[in-house]
Amino acid sequence: MFVYEKKLEFPVKIKQTNPGLAKLIITQYGGPDGELGASLRYFSQRFSMITPQAKAILNDIATEELAHLEMIGAMCLQLSEDADIDQIKKQGFDTYYVDHGTGIYPSSAAGIPFTASYLQSKGDPITDLYENMAAEQKARSTYEYLMQMTDNPDVIEPLRFLREREVVHFQRFGEALRIVKDYLNSKNQFIINKPDCMKKTMPKASCPCKKSDLS
Repeated sequence: MFVYEKKLEFPVKIKQTNPGLAKLIITQYGGPDGELGASLRYFSQRFSMITPQAKAILNDIATEELAHLEMIGAMCLQLSEDADIDQIKKQGFDTYYVDHGTGIYPSSAAGIPFTASYLQSKGDPITDLYENMAAEQKARSTYEYLMQMTDNPDVIEPLRFLREREVVHFQRFGEALRIVKDYLNSKNQFIINKPDCMKKTMPKASCPCKKSDLS
């Protein structure tokens, strides 16, 4: 069950219209390293996690990715909703506009619709967690590239926030990986109880064990 708060995780208040930039930022909504794919990936993988702590970490991050998806949608709308036709044409937003207007549609910057092939869920916790760490690094890189596309502080600040959260998620997945590895290693340790005759509290003369039991 989810509880929704009617506010963005980080404020988005963009005053300058720039539909061309919206077309680039939309990739973090529905592109290959975007927030929609990340959220679905982590929600799907959480079911096969083998420790409660790792499962909770995936659940937490998957939920936060939905909040990031909301931020990206708000950014794209604010950048494009007041654009006139001349701006739309000059800034290359026309190919998106003819299909979706200024609506928010999950696609990459190249216009490729979102696909589930962007994500994987292998059912192997080690494999999945390594993939997640790589995914967070790829998202971090994408946010850095997007920040290079503009000098507008209204856009850069939320992008910087999102980039920082990718770094935190990478660290938390590293923590989950350590927890899972420790759990798997502990399962390979076998404890055999000593017979009474091998304990210091019982003299060997009174031991009921046969010699063959001790060899």
